[in-house]
Amino acid sequence: MLTIYGEKQRFCDGLSRRSFLKIGAFAFPAVAGLSLADVLRAEAAAGKRSRHKAVINIFLAGGPPHQDMFDLKMGAPSEIRGEFKPIKTNLDGLEVCEVFPHLAKLADKYAVIRSVVGCTGDHDAYQCMTGWRRNVMQSVGGYPGIGSVAWKLKGAVDPAVPPAIGLAAPTRERRWSDSGSPGFLGAPYAPFKPFMTGDKPSESTEKLVGAYENGPGLKLQGITLGRLQDRRRLLKSLDRTRQDLDHDDGVQALDASFHSAFDILTSTKIADALDLSKEDPKLRERYGDGRPYKYQYDGSPTVNDHLLMARRLVEAGCRCVSLSFGRWDSHGKNFDLVRDHGTKLDQCLSALIEDLDRRGMLDDVTVIAWGEFGRTPQINKDAGRDHWPQVSCALLAGGGMKVGQVIGATDSIGGEAVERPVHMQEIVATLYHNLGIDVASTLVEDRSGRPQYLLDRREPIAELVG
Repeated sequence: MLTIYGEKQRFCDGLSRRSFLKIGAFAFPAVAGLSLADVLRAEAAAGKRSRHKAVINIFLAGGPPHQDMFDLKMGAPSEIRGEFKPIKTNLDGLEVCEVFPHLAKLADKYAVIRSVVGCTGDHDAYQCMTGWRRNVMQSVGGYPGIGSVAWKLKGAVDPAVPPAIGLAAPTRERRWSDSGSPGFLGAPYAPFKPFMTGDKPSESTEKLVGAYENGPGLKLQGITLGRLQDRRRLLKSLDRTRQDLDHDDGVQALDASFHSAFDILTSTKIADALDLSKEDPKLRERYGDGRPYKYQYDGSPTVNDHLLMARRLVEAGCRCVSLSFGRWDSHGKNFDLVRDHGTKLDQCLSALIEDLDRRGMLDDVTVIAWGEFGRTPQINKDAGRDHWPQVSCALLAGGGMKVGQVIGATDSIGGEAVERPVHMQEIVATLYHNLGIDVASTLVEDRSGRPQYLLDRREPIAELVG
């Protein structure tokens, strides 16, 4: 934590300036009664709000069953087909599971990929955050996540808003709540993680434990509150404090982290974006809160409200928001789990697509919902489906893509991709493309100074962006 000692003055409510200016808990009073939504609406009306490309990456942790969601096999035997019935959508030729009535009405606004390949079969968000298997390039820190790359290459839209934010709080199975790491880009590009305590989302929103909580306890003497806005002088003071330290990654991260922390401290944008009490109650009801949390075990809860937070964070200036939704590891009671998780996902994901569309943001914001692998065609003795890395599915919306289509197909039991296999790296390349990053030509240096391509497969999905 960084503490700045200023002149000892007191506010009318009894809070001292010294206690007010502590980085670590972003609990700021509203300024003149204005919320983030008020400011953004005023900026939009004045033509001052800038548009930017963004990604909302919804990780369905545990491996969602593709054949019980967007690739039902009604002609297969009962031990493969399962319990669900398909329902028609507003897109000719596409039927989805009966638990998705809201999404069925919006099929013209998203694309379904039924033939995702290249999965490892391990429970891990890493591939969905980077496109790579975790064991690649680990000697130099591994590959960076999409948000960290966007931070490095595109910078901040607003200095008070980190370009990469991970909403997933740590889970007992930690790989399921991975919001993407900076990899070989180094700690300065680590996603900002406001929920670090494992609290319930509503409680974490109030605590807002920042991404800088692990830094050393550094106290700057001689920096008054009047000099806080002078960031150049502040950074010089930090440099003097660190003059005896080696110039390693830790020091570089410290400098970038403190710089970002002060930008965030002087703005209420992050706190406001995460404060859903500032949102229209009717819209909050449309998204839902995902409660009661069921089938959570060692994974993520069904945090419907995080999708609304993600929209607010993008609106505030974030380039990439990642989150984990539910625990889809359905080795047993697969159909009960899908009824619970699927119904909640239907509510919040359809609300997000409609919300972005209504605000004129959908062409700029890419929404993706996917997991680390699919599940077995054969239903096991516990009414569950087991791991199946051979094929899985993904849903993509927005981003200026050619939506309203189905890409790829599996065989009669949903076991193998038989038409247009789409590699996970092609999907990540599409996300980069939508962010304005050309992975075919972009090189970034790893920690040894060697230039690296972001992906092996460097072409986005032509059906979506061609």
